[in-house]
Amino acid sequence: MTPVDVNIMGQAYRLMCKEGEERALREAASLLDKKMTTIRDAGKVKGNDRIAVMAALSMAAEFLTAKAPAGPLSDMSLLEVQQKIAAMQKVLDSALTPQEALF
Repeated sequence: MTPVDVNIMGQAYRLMCKEGEERALREAASLLDKKMTTIRDAGKVKGNDRIAVMAALSMAAEFLTAKAPAGPLSDMSLLEVQQKIAAMQKVLDSALTPQEALF
């Protein structure tokens, strides 16, 4: 493990990550810092914990609306892919449940 020092909204943090992942961690911290700073500077949300939650929700929404990579599901958002998988699991569960009684 490698220590990485980052700064988020003026607060220093020392985080640990796997060897070779330092750049990705720094980029993630920088993105989070920008999101949190933007929310703080807008002045609508008070308190670092609330700002962090709003930033996390914003980033999660961005992630879920991102398009799936090239392939048969590339026209769907990641949220739509997750919903489709959940629906498939439900169909499989209902089809397999009666079979369990046979064993």
